[in-house]
Amino acid sequence: MGRPKLLLPWGKSSVVGHLISQWRQLHAAQIAVVCPAGDADLQAELDRLEFPKQDRIFNPAPERGMFSSIQCAARRNGWKPQLTDWVITLGDQPQVRLETLRALLDFKAPHSGQICQPSFNNRPKHPVILPRTEFELLKGTPVETLKLFLESRAHLVALLPLDDPGLALDIDRPEDYEQAVRLYFGRG
Repeated sequence: MGRPKLLLPWGKSSVVGHLISQWRQLHAAQIAVVCPAGDADLQAELDRLEFPKQDRIFNPAPERGMFSSIQCAARRNGWKPQLTDWVITLGDQPQVRLETLRALLDFKAPHSGQICQPSFNNRPKHPVILPRTEFELLKGTPVETLKLFLESRAHLVALLPLDDPGLALDIDRPEDYEQAVRLYFGRG
């Protein structure tokens, strides 16, 4: 991208501000952001958004990739004890519609104990909802990616087919960002 994805403008906020706002609208019991340790610009944005410092998880080795951030979250001791499920959502998918996220949460309700994911064009996508037992397995799993972890737990995965093209797009390049903006804000 050439610049931090979470700090890109998104509507009247930033990508990270939009994502936090979406999960607040969905009444998430606890929201946490995994950040590279020492990212002063992201910390300044989270301060601007008045995002609680205790809900910032620092990844000391972000160069190891997304799964290292997920494992940092799984190893965190500051989760509310009453939580039963965790949503792993990507920081580079602000274009996923709120209705899609709501449908996924509704789908999870009757699938207690299962890992729930949306699918688009018959392919599993993010965000992923994991029950406590599966989330805790992430702490010490020997696999190296979330995809491999989910494949190893395929017997527990329930997929919800959804028609949201935003599920199929990650913001990895400037043209992806432009497409995501058109996709999200171009709706009537």
